[in-house]
Amino acid sequence: MVEHSLRKLALRSLIGGFVVGAAALGAIGTSGAQVLGGHNSDAPVDFAADRIELQDRQKRVVLSGNVDVKQAGLQLRAARTSMAYTDAGALKLHRIDATGGVTVARGNESARGEVAIYDFDRNVITMVGNVALQRGSDRLNGGRLVIDLNSGVSSLDGRAGGGSSATGAPGATSSSGGRVTGTFSVPKRN
Repeated sequence: MVEHSLRKLALRSLIGGFVVGAAALGAIGTSGAQVLGGHNSDAPVDFAADRIELQDRQKRVVLSGNVDVKQAGLQLRAARTSMAYTDAGALKLHRIDATGGVTVARGNESARGEVAIYDFDRNVITMVGNVALQRGSDRLNGGRLVIDLNSGVSSLDGRAGGGSSATGAPGATSSSGGRVTGTFSVPKRN
């Protein structure tokens, strides 16, 4: 029980700082961590794509081909996105669904997966399907990553959810065999 608690605490420290001493590496476990913390999810959203389709009746914008979405230093790239919005005098984004080699990045931190959902109402980004989280030379792999932009706490699961994830991504899989795997660099000692 004590060992499990120590592992959980060490993982939070590792992902939050992402580079820690070699002693903490022996205590890696599962669950929460800080990734892409401090993001301003109220900032304007800029986007570019090879093609855009405005579906006014459905209150949706579909972008396809080299989609690039930016918000306050956060960048999302994908083959295709669908953006749900409301229009009460001004457009307000509620959700972005991205598919096709999705990458979310800020600075030297990045996460890749098959599918991503950015829920503006909850300030949560969920990625599923062969998720790879990287910061510098440090890397974590799993099936499902949830980034809570309100708290700055994120969690990485080994499984995306039995062929269909909670985010509705059918067939989302994990190459990690149902476990979170990773590699952390160790600082050189004198």
